[in-house]
Amino acid sequence: MHFTASEVAKAVRGQLFGVDVLLSGASIDSRTVRPGQLFVPIVATRDGHEYVPAAADAGALAYLTSEGTLPRVDLSAIAVTDTAAALADLGSAARDRLPDRVVGITGSVGKTSTKDLLAGVLATTYRTTASEKSFNNELGLPLTLVNAAENTEAVVVEMGARGVGHIDLLCEIARPTVGIITRVEGVHLELFGNIEAVASAKGELVEALPVDGLAVLNADHKHVAAMADRTDAAVLTFGLSPTADVHASDVILDEQLRASFRLHSPWGEVDVRLGARGEHQVPNALAAATAAGWLGVSVEKIADGLLNASLSGLRMDLVTTTDGVTILNDAYNANPTSMSAALQSLAALDAGRRIAVLGTMAELGHDSAEQHAAIAAQAHDLGIELIAVDEPSYGPTATHVVGVDGALTALGDLAKGDAVLVKGSRVAALERVANALLA
Repeated sequence: MHFTASEVAKAVRGQLFGVDVLLSGASIDSRTVRPGQLFVPIVATRDGHEYVPAAADAGALAYLTSEGTLPRVDLSAIAVTDTAAALADLGSAARDRLPDRVVGITGSVGKTSTKDLLAGVLATTYRTTASEKSFNNELGLPLTLVNAAENTEAVVVEMGARGVGHIDLLCEIARPTVGIITRVEGVHLELFGNIEAVASAKGELVEALPVDGLAVLNADHKHVAAMADRTDAAVLTFGLSPTADVHASDVILDEQLRASFRLHSPWGEVDVRLGARGEHQVPNALAAATAAGWLGVSVEKIADGLLNASLSGLRMDLVTTTDGVTILNDAYNANPTSMSAALQSLAALDAGRRIAVLGTMAELGHDSAEQHAAIAAQAHDLGIELIAVDEPSYGPTATHVVGVDGALTALGDLAKGDAVLVKGSRVAALERVANALLA
């Protein structure tokens, strides 16, 4: 989206120093700055102002500054009190220029996959902008809006919450007209305390919807279904239950873990084949279909979009090595729900030996050890060998190792027909195991 530097200054209540240049989007990372962008230095563990020269070298034409000094480089600068708050204000100004097809997505599990699937479906009918990767916080969300193309007709934004009030803040910026709640699970309990608090925080999205908007709720999860009472917007439900407004029947999984099913909706029925892997993607696809159908996408185009949508990286990536070993790389993140689904996907593969290389599931709260033990028990029941990386709570049925090298040693010589799942929370960065195996 294009802004002049003076328009930016007005939107963020700042003071412009230098030339009133025309800017095209914004970045908070000097390594990803594109020519013509505004650079927004964020003050956190490192002071982003240190990278203003690098941003200038990359082609930035202006930057925000909260240093209280005049520009240090030959760029236009906009002085503000707080650069992060200014970015939020600029995101709100960008939202003013966008149409009222803005979909917000939140939930404990499946936010990013649902966002990717919905973006693929909406793109069959509208010029669509969606959050990159998991850009779902007070920095990533306004960046999505500011970097939207001028001719954008639909926007999909992911919304994460690490406490009560976070979704409210994001809704003030994005002002969604459609809200999707995927699931509410006992994740991030170190931050929330209990699942009721998680539900309270996620439900802030449906409370923010306008009366002529739509809440898309998971009928199969009681905490989500109960949110119908928290909104004045219209409500449509999705799920595997035939009582949901949008539901699936005759779900089957092929040898590549891709699901096919019959989609039933208020707008008609259609056969669907997912490009995304894993049976757990079916509810995510139903959520995307519900929002898209209400926004005017035909069921035929919904099916096309669900087949061709591309998921963000490190999510159910299935690759077979030249030696015939199957690697299921789902290493982006992990919680008990997604870990269980990944184990079921591994068990569904046609393989001789099945091994799961699992890292920690972070931020589970007081029952973390119990949750890890439950995953270990599930792996054992499914006949899956478990290699636990730096996480003793998986218990005695697991082979316990230290680091990536330990995991690779424990895997030993893999043979043709073996299958390896790699998964853990982001802090574990276990994609390094998958990369080593593929190398």
